[in-house]
Formats: sequence, structure tokens, C-alpha cells
Amino acid sequence: MLNLLPAVSSLALKEWAVAVDAMARGKQIVVLRKGGIHKDDKEFRVVHPEFLFFPTYEHQSPELVKPAYHDDLRRSEEDNDVGGLVSLSSFGQVTDIFQITEPEALARISPHHIWTDDYAEKRLHWRPKQPLTVVLLRVHQLVQPQALPILEEYGGCKSWVPLGQDVPLGGTTPVLSDAEYERHAEAVRRALDGVATTVRSGV
Repeated sequence: MLNLLPAVSSLALKEWAVAVDAMARGKQIVVLRKGGIHKDDKEFRVVHPEFLFFPTYEHQSPELVKPAYHDDLRRSEEDNDVGGLVSLSSFGQVTDIFQITEPEALARISPHHIWTDDYAEKRLHWRPKQPLTVVLLRVHQLVQPQALPILEEYGGCKSWVPLGQDVPLGGTTPVLSDAEYERHAEAVRRALDGVATTVRSGV
């Protein structure tokens, strides 16, 4: 379905820990991004089609995720119990990228993500001249999660984190089978029929 995974990765995408957990459990294959607020990260771009997930905790909040995921949110907070370290346990491969500009298109994919409709719309309308990027991801779990010290250069509200080292992926397990992933991805594609897509790969 997709190319074989690389042996190592040196790049990570910051995402809420509860969303990383949802993807790691096969509940979600979608990421919604407008970019960070770092001066060099004002517009979100998929700079690499494969990357680790860097779970973050500071901005996630119960009122921003659907009630069905509140227990998952609490669990993700409880898992953040080792100060000064970040656990890298999931790896993503991009299969599709869509650019959304209309609230109606965003509403159609509401069943496919954890965020409240109100919060998703706020993401859409922030910097209204820029489209909201919808990324579909095939996610793999690392058999041996890698813990890295959190360096100062990892901080800030930016999307992409160059890790400064090659992190071995070791053994990995796809969260969803090829058929399961394709079923989820096709549901999102149908919901976004007519929306501009900038990449479609490997399926």
C-alpha cells in the first residue's frame, strides 16, 4: 500500500497527546492544521511525507474535544508523568492532503475527528486568507517507544520539530490494516468530494 518505513526518523509533528492517542488507537486518521504561531511557521506546510508524532499537552482542554473523548484526554494527561522527557511512540505517513476554505466542507468531516465543531471552525477562521489543511495519515505504532530529553529548541508553538538526531523506529505495527485504512480514508474523501487535494499517494 505504502512504501516501507525508513529505519530512522529525525523529524516530528507536534500534535495534542489526545489526538495522537486517537490515531494510535485507530479512532482517527485526520489532522487539521493552520500552522503554528512561530515566526517561521505561520503557514502550515507538509514538509515531509513521513514523521514521528511529538505529543503535546499545554493547549488541549476538555471543552475543545468531543465528550466521547474526555476519558481519553484524562488518560493522556495521566500518561504525561515523566518530567523532561517526550515519548515518541507513533509514526505517520501522509496519504492525502486537502485544503478547506468553506465551513460546509469542514462540517462534513466532523464525524472523523475528535475536536468539537466550534473549535474546528475556529481553526478554519483563524487567518481566514489561508485554507485549513486536512491531512490523512496512515499511522504505525513503534514496538519500542523512544524517550528523548525535551530540549529547549523543541519548545514554542510550531508544528514541526527537527529532533537533531536520528531516532530508530525499530519494529512497527500499522494501527489499521490496508483495508481498514482505505475504508476510513475513502469516507473522508467522499465527504470532501470537490475539495482541492494536493497529494494522493500509495493506495
